[in-house]
Amino acid sequence: MTRVLVVDDQFLIRAGLVGLLRAAPGIEVVGEAGDGAEAVELAATTRPDVILMDIRMPGMSGIVATEKILAEAPEPPPRVLVLTTFDLDEYVYGALRAGASGFLLKDSGPERLLAAVAAVGGGDALFAPSVTCRLVEAFARQAGAGAAGDSAEPLPDLRALTLREVEVLKLIATGLSNADIADRLYISEATVKTHLNRTMSKLDLDSRAQAVVVAYETGLVTPGGGDR
Repeated sequence: MTRVLVVDDQFLIRAGLVGLLRAAPGIEVVGEAGDGAEAVELAATTRPDVILMDIRMPGMSGIVATEKILAEAPEPPPRVLVLTTFDLDEYVYGALRAGASGFLLKDSGPERLLAAVAAVGGGDALFAPSVTCRLVEAFARQAGAGAAGDSAEPLPDLRALTLREVEVLKLIATGLSNADIADRLYISEATVKTHLNRTMSKLDLDSRAQAVVVAYETGLVTPGGGDR
């Protein structure tokens, strides 16, 4: 069973999500929250596998809640799947940086939502394909414009990576799945996962989403699809 916590400040949307999930085999809804603060409390007490996290909520936002939950959670931490109405939302980008495992648009159909919960619960990253690259590119560009400030966090040093790890990171940043990368590089999916895990360990990253963000922020992949 995949244990799911649903977080959304709109009662009808939250109720609809809870009803859909409870009707699906293999899923147990362990709680529902109407704001970020409540989500943090419930995540600590219910220990969900997956959290469906709304972003724009009164009080504590979904991004702050995501940061708190992942920072305080014992191992293994829950996987956070961000739900958003907007396909270009700076808060979603912030959630990815905070360690969310992916995002999904609220207008996605029931089958897509259930597949997303299953994928994220199984350890994969899940992004709405139509907007992933546009979102990351747009806000990586924005982050890059302000990177010269004294308060900017230092970027990871990609020199620690092998040539193959860099190659895999580039392909991940373009939105390819492990299977697609394996086909492209003529290696197995298990080998792709090994390269990704080593990359994340070397760069001190917690999720595939953070790896995508780092690829753009360091200039390994540039907005518009090119790479250095």
